[in-house]
Amino acid sequence: MLYYLFELLQKYDVRGAGVFNYVSFRAMMAIILALLISTIFGDKFIKLLKRKQITETQRDASIDPFGVEKIGVPSMGGVIIITSILIPSLLLGKLNNIYMILMLITTVWLGILGFLDDYIKIFKKDKEGLHGKFKIIGQVGLGFIVGLIIYLSPDMVIRENIEIQQPGEEIEVVHSSRTIKSTKTTIPFLKSNNLDYAEIMGFMGKYSRAGGWILFVIVTIIVVTAVSNGANLNDGMDGMCAGNSAIIGVTLGILAYVSSHMEFAQYLNIMFIPGSEELVIFICAFIGALIGFLWYNAYPAQVFMGDTGSLTIGGIIAVFTIIIHKELLIPILCGVFLVENLSVILQVDYFKKGKKRGVRQRLFKRTPIHDHFRATASQLDPTCIYKFTKPDSVFHESKITVRFWIVSIILAAITIITLKIR
Repeated sequence: MLYYLFELLQKYDVRGAGVFNYVSFRAMMAIILALLISTIFGDKFIKLLKRKQITETQRDASIDPFGVEKIGVPSMGGVIIITSILIPSLLLGKLNNIYMILMLITTVWLGILGFLDDYIKIFKKDKEGLHGKFKIIGQVGLGFIVGLIIYLSPDMVIRENIEIQQPGEEIEVVHSSRTIKSTKTTIPFLKSNNLDYAEIMGFMGKYSRAGGWILFVIVTIIVVTAVSNGANLNDGMDGMCAGNSAIIGVTLGILAYVSSHMEFAQYLNIMFIPGSEELVIFICAFIGALIGFLWYNAYPAQVFMGDTGSLTIGGIIAVFTIIIHKELLIPILCGVFLVENLSVILQVDYFKKGKKRGVRQRLFKRTPIHDHFRATASQLDPTCIYKFTKPDSVFHESKITVRFWIVSIILAAITIITLKIR
């Protein structure tokens, strides 16, 4: 909204109004504004939650061997994050930009889904929350809509990177002069750097292009569901999910900026995505909101984000990577979320296999995997056989959180490096 106001002022030659034309200026303003909103509004919102007794009632307090009480801490803090993302994005972004529109839809969609889950847990006193099938329906529905919009929107196009090499000369990267709808995505470590879903569906002959789009929509649905659930599982310690997601957000901001800048895209040999610079504004609001939220969510937490926050955060990361054609980098960039997902899947599968043989067995002391590192011997089932019991010592929650942040920083660096290592 402010963007359009300053655009109008610029027409009347108001001095300084043109500063809003710079993505860098609006991006920094988005971070600052999101930080201020999340810290100032966050304080007032936490007090409101306490007055209304909208607090954690189902969390297993016994899991913390250091005795920090988790019951009674306000939940649904994801409202702080969502508010702090939406307001800067609406004020500083171009609201007619399809990329910005899609990210706003994603934020509101999954915010509502997570809110319903928290509402049932807190107000209906049902610790299971929203039934799993409804969560999946919501996530799959969003993935389908995102994939469909990317397919149908005339504004969501790319200019393909093309390698040209003259005899005896180095490879030169240029971008096509025309924009196209494409099912191509960036693939790490391989020389060509692009993977076309249509080529994978080449066995369909003349229908391979349509098959490529169908495969793209399926991949979108899988990515949205997996990353959203991964972030949800990662939200188990104070500051864990917010910190990891902020690190991922910084990486996504870099990827979006270089994808929207022709010279950087040419240097890195990646596709140029016209109009995607508005994503930088959104992701900066995302980063600022999460850092501001950490003011209250860092150990010991004064508020939990709940599913309102974690489902939304995961969905934002997933959709963002898809629309900048970098979804195949997710296993690296969101490696922490991936491991959290896998630990739960493996734990359940291992337990079921043992049950069929009449043996009680588990792979890890607890899952998601971050809980494995803080589970004491007294918390384990003496009738159960545990495959992995190391480490023997118990780590403090804040130490585990910071170490997971460090892993996320390493994975973020590797993600950026993949653009040059092929």
